[in-house]
Amino acid sequence: MSLADRVVVIIGGGSGIGFEVARRAADAGAQVFLGGRTAATLEAAAEKIGAQWHVVDNTDQDSLAEFFGAVPRVDHLFTPGASYTTGPMRELSDEDAASPFVTKFWGQYHAVKHAAPKLSRDGSVVLMSGAASVRPPGPAPAYVACNAAIEGLGRGLAVELAPVRVNVVAPGTIDGNLWSQRPADVREASFAQYRADTVLHRVGNEPEVAEAVLYLFGATFTTGSTLYPDGGYSFR
Repeated sequence: MSLADRVVVIIGGGSGIGFEVARRAADAGAQVFLGGRTAATLEAAAEKIGAQWHVVDNTDQDSLAEFFGAVPRVDHLFTPGASYTTGPMRELSDEDAASPFVTKFWGQYHAVKHAAPKLSRDGSVVLMSGAASVRPPGPAPAYVACNAAIEGLGRGLAVELAPVRVNVVAPGTIDGNLWSQRPADVREASFAQYRADTVLHRVGNEPEVAEAVLYLFGATFTTGSTLYPDGGYSFR
């Protein structure tokens, strides 16, 4: 399916995987709308690729309603934007343990809810989970459960929103914007462990995940599926 003249909406499109998908969609001729919480980041990203942008908070349904009110239609929606805390059950506060569900699960749920009236019948939604859903990398049970719940959400939405296609992308550890914000020693230790744990013995990169998302945009007979661009981590 060509992206030329299609409307691609990305919440979390100002940086990282979201921006890489946005850039490639724009290069393919799509009209791209970026959403996120930080105006300066969105403005800079939009200027680079010729996109439109609006600040949106996916934990605020009024904000989501305003955001989608400014979009003419939605041919493809990708929702990677989230901010949360992970860690062991015995160490996290209940608020921190709930944070993946607040921004990553309910944030995506409500984004799709507000996008639904504008979704094209031949369009698609790609949710973001993570390979921890099927192979926990360490003690972070709420985060693991959240990712698994998102994959279930994708299957449920695929039934409810058909013929709109709904799929999930579940990356492994990716060397990109997210990990660049963490201390170098933590990053290198995590990368070394991930390389040891995968079939391909390396971490991924943002363009590789973007390719998976763009594939799901165009995979016209695929719905309710989860794709793991994780180097073989999830089945090792």
